[in-house]
Amino acid sequence: MAQKVLIVGGVAGGASAAARLRRLDEEAEIVMFERGPDISFANCGLPYYIGGSITDRDRLLVSTPEAMARRFRIDVRTRSEVLSVDPAAKTVRVRENGSREYEEHYDALILSPGAKPVRPPLPGVESSRIHTLRNLADTDLIKQRLTEEKVQSAVVIGGGFIGVEMAENLREAGLEVSLVEAGPQILTPFDREMSAVLAKELEQHGVGLVLGGRVTGFREDGTGIETRLEDGRVLRSGLVLLAAGVAPDTAFLAGSGLSMGPRGHILVNDRMETNLDHVYAVGDAVEVTDYVNGSKTAVPLAGPANKQGRIAADNVCGLGRVYKGTQGTSIIKVFGITGAATGNNEKTLTRLGIPYHVTYVHPNSHASYYPGALPLSLKLIFDSQGKVLGAQAVGMDGVDKRIDDIATVIRFHGTVEDLSELELAYAPPYSSAKDPVNMAGFTAENIFAGLTRVFLPGELAERDAAVTLLVDVRTGLEHAAGSIPGSINIPVDELRERLAELDREKEIWVYCQVGLRGYTASRILQQLGYRVRNLSGGYKTWLMAEYQPGQMAPSDTAAGMAAGADAGAAAFAATEVAATAEPVPMEAMAADEELDASGLCCPGPLLQVKNRMDRMSEGQVLRVLATDPGFEADIRSWAEMSGNHFYEAARRPDGRIEALLGKGRTGGLSAETGTPPVPAAAQEGTTMVVFNGDLDRAIATFIIANGAAASGKKVTLFFTFWGLNIIRKPEHVPAAKSFMDRMFGLMLPRGSKKLPLSRMKMLGLGAPMIRRVMKAKQISSLEELMETAVAQGVEIVACQMSMDVMGIKQEELIDGATVGGVGYYLGKANRSGINLFI
Repeated sequence: MAQKVLIVGGVAGGASAAARLRRLDEEAEIVMFERGPDISFANCGLPYYIGGSITDRDRLLVSTPEAMARRFRIDVRTRSEVLSVDPAAKTVRVRENGSREYEEHYDALILSPGAKPVRPPLPGVESSRIHTLRNLADTDLIKQRLTEEKVQSAVVIGGGFIGVEMAENLREAGLEVSLVEAGPQILTPFDREMSAVLAKELEQHGVGLVLGGRVTGFREDGTGIETRLEDGRVLRSGLVLLAAGVAPDTAFLAGSGLSMGPRGHILVNDRMETNLDHVYAVGDAVEVTDYVNGSKTAVPLAGPANKQGRIAADNVCGLGRVYKGTQGTSIIKVFGITGAATGNNEKTLTRLGIPYHVTYVHPNSHASYYPGALPLSLKLIFDSQGKVLGAQAVGMDGVDKRIDDIATVIRFHGTVEDLSELELAYAPPYSSAKDPVNMAGFTAENIFAGLTRVFLPGELAERDAAVTLLVDVRTGLEHAAGSIPGSINIPVDELRERLAELDREKEIWVYCQVGLRGYTASRILQQLGYRVRNLSGGYKTWLMAEYQPGQMAPSDTAAGMAAGADAGAAAFAATEVAATAEPVPMEAMAADEELDASGLCCPGPLLQVKNRMDRMSEGQVLRVLATDPGFEADIRSWAEMSGNHFYEAARRPDGRIEALLGKGRTGGLSAETGTPPVPAAAQEGTTMVVFNGDLDRAIATFIIANGAAASGKKVTLFFTFWGLNIIRKPEHVPAAKSFMDRMFGLMLPRGSKKLPLSRMKMLGLGAPMIRRVMKAKQISSLEELMETAVAQGVEIVACQMSMDVMGIKQEELIDGATVGGVGYYLGKANRSGINLFI
């Protein structure tokens, strides 16, 4: 005898169960009840229809009642609400079209009622201007308000997936939008520093964020609605969208004897069976097992609901399938940024008391030399045995496939070693030979194997400067453009020669831009006996962690809040440098020159900008394209330091950052008047007294000089006593000298190539070895640094008194060097903001 199976609810879980049942049992009588008019629609696509990305409403219909009946011979009953379940009689009570009620018998029952939006009991919450989004009917109401009433503004309550997607799409539809979230961050599946990247994207596209904003009520006045916050603020808008979470739609099951969880979710076993005989439950209304940690949870996602519906159907037909749990793999588009996560985040693991480790990498989406490479940030969480517990990623491209790779490894209980060994498809347009997933595995392996000890951005607040030393191992130019407060700058390539600047009694905390140079520095120091830790993910991760969304001054209107978003999100707050003048609209400026620095990592784009600006004339405008995510903040700082004008920086639709700069303090022609700029005042200079003549100190001198000159400062190097050896010509120069002067000349090193090291002389082999290492690593030699400095206009001055004492004549000095006395030096120092003694 054919069995009769009733299915309560359609969409993901119920519709999947119905189709699977028919494929397994052609004789079964299958009846599906759906309260609304549609049984299977793309509920995840509803926001994109409202925003206009999906223009054809019919494309949201996955299947119609007629199609299901025709293909699968399923009795589909729409506008039929199941009111109760009687497990003893094995019947359900149904209300049809809001009036007629009847009972239907079942042999097996599959419950897929889903979840409904939470509607908090607040004053004014019943206003017709307050909407929720669950089905096509809700979508039609919102769309009608946008098209017919032409509302101009909206307030979205709730920063979860639906809230963020609706904020984006309402903004895309042309509305001024404010997003109010009661918690400290949006998108709780992500940890705070990762969600901050997505929050920044919202703000940069004009969505006003209010974090920690608790709504106390609403008031409608006929033409709009006010949203009142606990702190007294009032947001006025044309409509409000409630997206403050969902609750299982299970009230109709009260009195059935069905076991429920503390929040009303249906309890099921791994076969999707409830405690009632022949009753199954699937989808957003059920409590599931967390696949990673084994605890009970609820995860309202379409993917798990589809799988659960299939498994329930299999077990109705006696196949004995099990559901092994949900790992919460999810993804979201926020304008130009994609965010994705899988497994457990730090908050979950901390709440459950599960120990874990974290590593960050910030690679490009594919080979940087192939056009279109865009940066992404990947966070990997693993336990003390190397087992992968979770991952999160944000970026413009390639995020989805990296999270999918890691989700697969988690599903098979994989380790960080598995990640490093994954053989993934590679060609320059698609990836790198070492895929970002491999890179995450490599860095995690280093931590797991004890090759490096790391610290995370949150630990910096607790750092004790008395027992630790924070060292920035990036270049001087990078450090000057923005650094972590309290850090000193020793570039990794100078680290071995500047060990004297490190206190062996302190633990050394190093950082670079994304973690790689920091790891190299940590390995150098660790093998030399230092206690050292490296900031995982480097300065970029710290910027992400420091960013505070929603800090712009709020207005009493949604439009005002949205208008203030650009000021609040111009760049990460920790390194923001104010523009030198009021911005001019980018489209109003015609650039004299274009520079494409895409694919280059910091400091590459800055160096390219500096070289190009050096060749430009005062008042000309340069348009720059870059993909390095820190470029937007870096270029502002660079322009301020170098005495050039910063107009604007913005991200283009293709993910690249576009910046406009003017040569000189006031830049190019005025967009309004077309008049040339007022000449900028001279920048304060940098002076250095170079007393020592050791090779390593000479290299440091010219690195600092080049960095300062690149930032637009007038640099004067004043060479005295042993420092004069640096600027002597290597060849013998005939000159009239006394006997004593000739003796000095024989004993002193003749030129830069004869200089010794200050430490690690190694019987005279130290200097040649350092030079070979520098050449192998393509680091500029001292002589090249000197040539660059002279080309940049660095002033080389020899102390007249020291030359007299040591018997050195001006013709023995390198070309371009001049001779001056202490008065000349003091005059330069008086106009300098920085004075150094080396």
